[in-house]
Parts: sequence; structure tokens; C-alpha cells
Amino acid sequence: MATTTYLVTGANRGLGLEFARALSARGAGHEVIGTARRPAEATELAKVAKRVVELDVADPESIAALRQRVGDTPIDVLINNAGVSSKARSVTEVDAAELAHAFAVNASAAVLVVKALLPNLRAGKQKLIVNITSQLGSIANNSGGSTYGYRASKAALNMFTVCLSNELKGEGFTVVAIHPGWVRTDMGGKNATLSVEESVGAILK
Repeated sequence: MATTTYLVTGANRGLGLEFARALSARGAGHEVIGTARRPAEATELAKVAKRVVELDVADPESIAALRQRVGDTPIDVLINNAGVSSKARSVTEVDAAELAHAFAVNASAAVLVVKALLPNLRAGKQKLIVNITSQLGSIANNSGGSTYGYRASKAALNMFTVCLSNELKGEGFTVVAIHPGWVRTDMGGKNATLSVEESVGAILK
């Protein structure tokens, strides 16, 4: 049986961990490589993933080293899930460091991860790249301002997704951005409408 290999970034908790669980639960022939900033502490991820590799998406050097950590393993599906929120809700609260961090994690990292793993993705069968975005990244639907860094970085991720799709479609790649809904995670909060199981289940379906 041919193996389908998934790589999920930010897989040590929340949506990323649920992606790892759900994909691994598909059984024989489905293997997950999950990334975490501190693999030794990602005990729940280690229970379900075939491999746990170190990755700090805020660090370009860590992203560049990902290719070496993964080796020559073909990757069929890349899920760029790692993300971070932002606190500034008014222009008077905007902070350069927070903006830079949000863009680095939520937008730039997805492109740099694709760059680092492109040989692995080209060797894969499915050639599918999934970027986890947010409805808050919609320019048309933004009627309230707030969460400057998060909104803008997710809008940038959407543009990066289109750029990647247009560039790589000639090689048979599919690149999509998916909004997971408002999910009860550390980022989404306890009042969110969806559980991680509901969100991930709907995305995979």
C-alpha cells in the first residue's frame, strides 16, 4: 500500500494536534510528521505522529533547517497551520514588534516552509498545500478594525496562497487557503462555536 505522508506545522496543540490525530487515525498508509518548537515537550503529538520534528516558524533559520530534519521523505500534503494572535485593537496600540511577529508567523512562514520543503513536495503524489487562514483576513468583510497584526497577516497569507497557486499549478500542485471557523482553542477562546474535532473534521471532509 502506498503511503500518504502529511506534514503539519504547529502540531503540538489545538487544530494542529487534531489534524495529526485525525490523519493518523485513517490507519495504515497514512503517516503524519508533526512540527513543534520543543519536540521533547510535545508528548501528545508523539503519541499520534510518525515523527515529531523541531520547527520554530518565527525563525527563518529554523525553517531553512527543516529540509535537513525531514530528509528525503516525500510529502504529499503540507498543512501550514502554525499561527499566532495579536492584541492591538486600535492604531494607538499598534506595536512594531507585534506586527512583525504576526507577519513572520502567520504569513511569511508559510512561504518559507514551502520553499524549504519544495523538493519533498515535488516528490509527493498529491502535491497539496493547505494554508490555514481566517475570516478576519478578509478585506471586504472588515467593518470593525481591531486585531491589526492578525487581520493583516492573514490577508497577506491569502495573497501568498494565490501567488503559490499560480506559480506551482503548472507542476500539478493545488494550493488553497481554508478558514477553519471560530474554534475553541487557546487562540479562539472558550466561547468559540466549534470544537477542534468539528473544525478539522469538516476541513478534511
